[in-house]
Amino acid sequence: MYEIILSDTAKKQLNKLNVQIQTRIGSVFERIKIRPHHFVKKLVNSPYYRLRIGEYRVILNIKENRLQILVIEIGHRKNIYKKL
Repeated sequence: MYEIILSDTAKKQLNKLNVQIQTRIGSVFERIKIRPHHFVKKLVNSPYYRLRIGEYRVILNIKENRLQILVIEIGHRKNIYKKL
């Protein structure tokens, strides 16, 4: 099972969101711990992956050798890709 680690930026972005969205994201994090590649999609020309949760996107980095999922950013789909 993978361990999920949130970056400082991701923690701040998650705390700014609505409580309902926070719980939805938390439940999806529990689901991807077992088989993350089933739920994520690789970003083009980038080492990162994206996870779709309704209107929101989570940018991830999956470290296979350590069984870790590093959450880099969380945001609305219209703004999240502009930062990368």
